[in-house]
This record gives sequence, C-alpha cells and structure tokens, in this order.
Amino acid sequence: MIKYRHTNLVAKDWKRLSDFYQKVFNCVPVPPERDLLGEWLDRITDLPESHIKGMHLRLPGFGNNGPTLEIFQYNSMPIHPLVKPNTPGFSHIAFEVENVTEVANSVFSHGGKAVGELVIREVPGVGRLTVQYVTDPEDNIIEIQKIEPENS
Repeated sequence: MIKYRHTNLVAKDWKRLSDFYQKVFNCVPVPPERDLLGEWLDRITDLPESHIKGMHLRLPGFGNNGPTLEIFQYNSMPIHPLVKPNTPGFSHIAFEVENVTEVANSVFSHGGKAVGELVIREVPGVGRLTVQYVTDPEDNIIEIQKIEPENS
C-alpha cells in the first residue's frame, strides 16, 4: 500500500507561517505541536544536533484523515535562495478555491504577494481556468485556481 501523507515546508518562523495557512486556506492544526531533537533525528536528517519545532496542518477538502502540510522550523538553517516558478525541485502547492481574486486579496492582507498576474483562459478538454501564483509571507509559491468544467 502507498498513501500520500504530508508535505514538509521549512519555515523561518513556523508559528507565523502556520497562522497564515490557517487564516487564508482554512488549514486545521493537528496536535500535538512538535518539539523534536535527539540522536534519532540527527541520523534521519544527517544534521548534527538538529532541533525541530512546528506542527502539522490538515489540508482542506479531505476530511479528518487527509494529508497535512507539515510546517517545521530548524534551530539552524542556511539562507534560502529565491525560488521562481521554473526553479528545479518542488515549485509550489496549489489550492482550488471558489474565488481566486478574493483569496489572492486575503493572501496579500496576510503578508503574501503576487508572483505574476491573475489569468483566465479556456483549457481544451478541461474548462475555464482562473489562476494566479502568489507567495506566502516567506516567499513560498502557492497556486490558487478555480476550474469551471466545460458545459457547466
């Protein structure tokens, strides 16, 4: 059996970033808060004397057993380069929403910013796509989208 469990997001300020995802995207905390350290963690991460604090947030739309966004902050972290939509590796997470403009404005009022412009276009075989790339307060890219199926 294979089952998707979570995505980890390393934060400069895990409490602030957790608050952002709760307020803007209705993510729900999954207790307990994590305060992890020890030889076992050093072995997993290959980082001597690592210490992690943070929490899991249940992503919306999947019920009580759905996947989570794991927001962790390490005791020591290098400076992260600015990520663009075409940077190799994980680029963004995406949320389907009812109103892209409304959610984008919520992102902006909670410390995020626009990456590009809001775009509306027809996608053959899919429908009308309204989409915008934004960032959270720590510059992680988020895609917010609404798809109106063809013939709806």
